[in-house]
Amino acid sequence: MAVKDFIEELRWRGLLQDSMPGTAEHLDNGPANGYIGFDPTADSLHVGNLVQIMILVHFQRCGHNPIALVGGATGMVGDPSGKSAERNLLDEDALRHNQACIQAQLERFLDFKAAVNPARLVNNYDWFKDMGFLRFIREVGKHISVNYMLAKDSVKNRMETGLSFTEFSYQLVQGFDYYWLWKNMGCTVQMGGSDQWGNITTGTELIRRMNLTPNRAGSDSLSAGEGRGEVSSAFAVTTPLLTKADGSKFGKSESGNVWLDAARTSPYKFYQFWLNATDDDVMRFARIFTTWEREEIEAREAEHRAKPGTLQKLFAADITRRTHGEAELQAAIAASEVVFGRSSKESLDQLSVRTWEALVESLPGYSTVQMPDSDDGENGVSREQIERSISVLKLLKRTGFVSSFGEAKRALQEKSISVNGVKVLDDKLELGGADLKHNQYILLQRGKKNYFVVKVVG
Repeated sequence: MAVKDFIEELRWRGLLQDSMPGTAEHLDNGPANGYIGFDPTADSLHVGNLVQIMILVHFQRCGHNPIALVGGATGMVGDPSGKSAERNLLDEDALRHNQACIQAQLERFLDFKAAVNPARLVNNYDWFKDMGFLRFIREVGKHISVNYMLAKDSVKNRMETGLSFTEFSYQLVQGFDYYWLWKNMGCTVQMGGSDQWGNITTGTELIRRMNLTPNRAGSDSLSAGEGRGEVSSAFAVTTPLLTKADGSKFGKSESGNVWLDAARTSPYKFYQFWLNATDDDVMRFARIFTTWEREEIEAREAEHRAKPGTLQKLFAADITRRTHGEAELQAAIAASEVVFGRSSKESLDQLSVRTWEALVESLPGYSTVQMPDSDDGENGVSREQIERSISVLKLLKRTGFVSSFGEAKRALQEKSISVNGVKVLDDKLELGGADLKHNQYILLQRGKKNYFVVKVVG
């Protein structure tokens, strides 16, 4: 099949840092196999991983064959690149669980069922599990000198603070991944962040020194000199490390990593993360994280320059839809309507439990009351009481949304109170269990911007 210019695609999207000489020409010759490795030390990827996911997406869209490698073996070792200290290592069961979770997330972006150039998932534990230490150092380790390994920045940067042999050996283990994929799956391109350049080039050097012909059928032999194949047919491409326009680290919010797993980061918070991007950042993000064509992006950038803020909504919707699906996107938009004072009964009915919890945690300046079972009194409201029936007057006062019954009466008379997006016109209104969203939540509103989320527990 015809292929698009992948290197040029990365360049105009702002995704090209370095590539080995001859890479563009190699890719222009026809569909190539290329891979990126993902760390399985958590059961979810985060938005920092999205850059590399999108590299594989663009690689596949350009007509090439993407391979996502989950580092079940290397995850047991730990990559020192960009790290200041050695990390905790996981056992095989935990890594296998994480692999399954990561695969499910990758399937939202990559087409593993394409008829022509489907994506593939591999786990390097599968080829390392039966390889003993002595075999590895005899047949692989002898090809790379210690001096060569010490020259890598990922090693030099850790020499003063300390580097274990486990981490020191990481680049050799990753290098063998590339060699194995080159030999057994015809993989000729490894891609990654710019901090991976040293590890990637160790792989290309290992391929050169082991001097084997790629074998798509596969072979277990590791002996050097099995043939004089195309020893230069191993290439490297890296992307810049992404930062925000102000120079701060990309991928984190005030509460930490922004995850792709909805259980870790709600779709509402995920949507808000992108919606709150600055005007400068969102124009870079749209090029990196969407599949929009160049003409479409440039048109939207021009519209955004004329009317700042327009691109954030389009981009946040696009990336949330691809990550979490249409239903979760609409729920996130509905939750945002609450934040911006445009909530309605219909929009509140769309909110999932996760989105309600995100509102509970995220609405700055607003209040949340948790009401366990308690005696009927001035300072509490029981679940039983709400489920049976409680006047809106009592609910306002006893949750603390207003300071006194007198204030509650005045607010109701002014018709400035809404319950679950519906304006209260009767100060004798009785609320019951049917008013609890997901059997837990009630949204009280006074005016346009004063909100109070009631969460009933117990």
